[in-house]
Amino acid sequence: MANKEDTNDVNLNHSQKKSHNPKMAAILSIIPGIGQVYNGRKIKGSIFFILFAAFIIVFNDFLNIGFWGLVTLGEIPRIDDSRVLLAQGIMALILTSFAVTFYVANLMDAYKDAKRIQQGWKPSSIREEFRNAWDKGFPYLLVGPGLFLLIFVVVFPLLFMVFLAFTNYNIHNAPPRHLLSWVGFDNFIALVTIPIWRDTFFTVLSWTLIWTFVATTLQIALALFLAIIVNDPRVKFKRLIRTVFILPWAVPGFVTILIFSAIFHDQFGAINRDLLIPLLGFGIDWLSDPFWTKIALIMIQVWLGFPFVFALFTGVLQSISSDWYEAADIDGASRWQKFRNITFPHVMFATAPLLIMQYAGNFNNFNIIFLFNQGGPAVRGQNAGGTDILISWVYGLTFETQNFNMAAAISIIIGLMVAGFAFFQFRRTRSFKEEGKI
Repeated sequence: MANKEDTNDVNLNHSQKKSHNPKMAAILSIIPGIGQVYNGRKIKGSIFFILFAAFIIVFNDFLNIGFWGLVTLGEIPRIDDSRVLLAQGIMALILTSFAVTFYVANLMDAYKDAKRIQQGWKPSSIREEFRNAWDKGFPYLLVGPGLFLLIFVVVFPLLFMVFLAFTNYNIHNAPPRHLLSWVGFDNFIALVTIPIWRDTFFTVLSWTLIWTFVATTLQIALALFLAIIVNDPRVKFKRLIRTVFILPWAVPGFVTILIFSAIFHDQFGAINRDLLIPLLGFGIDWLSDPFWTKIALIMIQVWLGFPFVFALFTGVLQSISSDWYEAADIDGASRWQKFRNITFPHVMFATAPLLIMQYAGNFNNFNIIFLFNQGGPAVRGQNAGGTDILISWVYGLTFETQNFNMAAAISIIIGLMVAGFAFFQFRRTRSFKEEGKI
C-alpha cells in the first residue's frame, strides 16, 4: 500500500515538472523577478524586482531629461546648454544599455531555470544559491570596477566625440549662447566638397599616409639591418654595440625632438651653420620649406623609432637555431637565400603584431609633428600646416580655431582607418591564426 502511494507521489511530481512551462516563465519575467518566483526561486526573484524598481525610481527623471536633450539639444538659448544635454543623453544611453542587458538576462534566466525544472532539476537551497552565485560572480566582481572605469573614461568621451561630429558646434555657434543642432552628415560631406576643406583634407591625408609608410618602413629596415650585422658571429663587443644603439630609446622622446628642432634651425642650427654652409656654401630651409621639413621629420622618426625595433629583432635573431643555418650552408645556400628563407620569415612571424602597432602609432604620432615645428610651415589656401598629419590637424581645429564639429568628424575617420588597417593586418598575420591552420 505504501509503495503504491510513493508511486503516486512520484507520478504527481513528474507531471508537475512536465507542466512547468519555460515560455510562461519568460512571459512572467516581463516584470523582472516574477518569472523567478514562478520557478520557485523567491529570493532571487525579489532581488531582480527590487533592482528593477530601484532603477525606475532613481533614474526615471534623469532618463527623461537625457533623451529629451539628446533629441532636441535644448530649446532656449543661454538657459539650455547643448553640451550638457548631450552629455546627459549619452549617459542615458549607457544606463539604458545596462538596463536592457539586465532585462534580457532576467528573461533568459527565468526561461533556462524553467527548462531545467522541466527536465527534473530541483532548485538549490538558499545557502547553496549564495555559494554558487559567489563562485560564478567573483570574476565579474573583480572585472567590474575596471569595466565601469573603461566605460566612463574611454567609451563616454568617444561617444561624445562621435555625436559632436553630427552637430554644428564651432566657434561661431558655441553654447550656451547658441544652441547646437543636428546636421547629419554635412560635416563629412564638407570635407570632400567645400574647396578649402577638400584640399586640406586630401593633402593632409596623403602626407599622413606617406609619413606613416616611409618613416615606419625605414626605421624597421634600419633596425633589421643593424640587428643582423650585430648578430653576426664575427662582430665583437656585441653588448656594447647593442647598448649604444638602444641609447636613443632611453632618452625621452620630447627632449630629443626639441634638440633636433634646434639643430635643424634655418639660421642657427648646427646642420646648416657647421656642416652644410662650410661644405656647400648654402643651407637648407629645414623649418620654412614644407618639403625639407618633411625630410627632417622622417629622419628624426627613424632615429627615434629604430632602437625599439632593433632590440625586438635582436631577441628574435638570438632565438633562431644555428643548426638551420648550418644545414643551409651544407645545401650551398647563399647569404641572401638564408636571409629570405630563414631569417626574415622567423623575424616577421615573431614580431608582426608589434610592427603593425608601429605603423598605427606613427599614423597618430602627434608628439614629433607638434614639437618639431607645430605642423608648419603654413600653406596658402589651407587651414592646416605643411607637415600636419591628421591628428595634429585635429588638435589645431580643436584648440586653435575651435571647429569642434570638423575635428570630431576627422577623428572618426582616423579611428576607422587605424582600426580597419590593424584588423585587416592582424587577420592576415600568421601568429594570430590557430596553430593547426598554419
